[in-house]
Amino acid sequence: MVGIRGRRRPVVLALETLGVAAGYYAAGRLGLLRGLAVDQAVVTPIWPPTGVALACLLILGLRAAPGIALGALCVVLSLSTPGPSTIGVVAGNTAAPVCAYLMLRRAGFRADLARLRDGLALVFLGALTGMVISACTGVALLLAAGKVDTGSLLPVWLAWWVGDAMGVVLVTPLLLVLHRARGAPLGEVRWKEAGGLAVVACVLVPLATQSTLDVQFLVYPLLIWAALRFQLAGSILCALLASVLATLAATDGRGPFTGLTETEVMMKLQAFNGTMALTALLLSAVITEQRTTRQSVERACLELAAALEHLTAGDSPPGRRPGGDGPLS
Repeated sequence: MVGIRGRRRPVVLALETLGVAAGYYAAGRLGLLRGLAVDQAVVTPIWPPTGVALACLLILGLRAAPGIALGALCVVLSLSTPGPSTIGVVAGNTAAPVCAYLMLRRAGFRADLARLRDGLALVFLGALTGMVISACTGVALLLAAGKVDTGSLLPVWLAWWVGDAMGVVLVTPLLLVLHRARGAPLGEVRWKEAGGLAVVACVLVPLATQSTLDVQFLVYPLLIWAALRFQLAGSILCALLASVLATLAATDGRGPFTGLTETEVMMKLQAFNGTMALTALLLSAVITEQRTTRQSVERACLELAAALEHLTAGDSPPGRRPGGDGPLS
């Protein structure tokens, strides 16, 4: 039995590595479908592989790092021929989520995102701080290759950094929710409400993101409804839908992005995506934390009521000896 387990462990690790690499590569190809030009560089407004990488690390631990590196290598090779910069790109794209994971683990991050501190940690440590590494590495390689000049460093770096951070804020929570899901039925009433929310989202979000009028604020009531009733699972899906449709409109120059310069389009899009993601993540974390606290108080009240009932009936509370000699040993 020991020998069989010993032989199976490398196979499992190899399959996990290939699975992580495949997920990273698929997310990378999806992110590359849409890009925006910022000065002399083309960047993606949302880079999903960063979210996939961090989610895999939070689920599997550091053994997911080789799969992330392999997936990053495959993405780079699909875009250009191997060169000296390939190692730097792969190293930066691997080090960023790994450092983000280590910081989150150090901060006591819980993958259920049931506390406000977990949402704040994911945003400020996992996204904003961790993705500085990949942005700095990528821009430095572009500068060394002569693809950007020193005057364009700041806007290109900001666009790269925010795109990687948005991948974490939007994709990582969704994957963590899917990993936690146990397939428990919602019940008839909740299914009806979920269907109603989906219908409203499919009507309201395209209107808010494709109309030439600046009506993106219409998405906020939808996010609040989703967070109040379905917590993170509902709010992050609505935010992701809004961000994807806004990205499509921005890259096509349609809707509220008509007539703007490339830099203005990027700034407006990233501001919209960022506020959507932060609202969905932090609001759902606050609501979940409050519900957990209320359930704890309700359980404590029930236990206290049971103890008082025993006392008024002349019995000793559960777990104590008759006569008040102290708790049972």
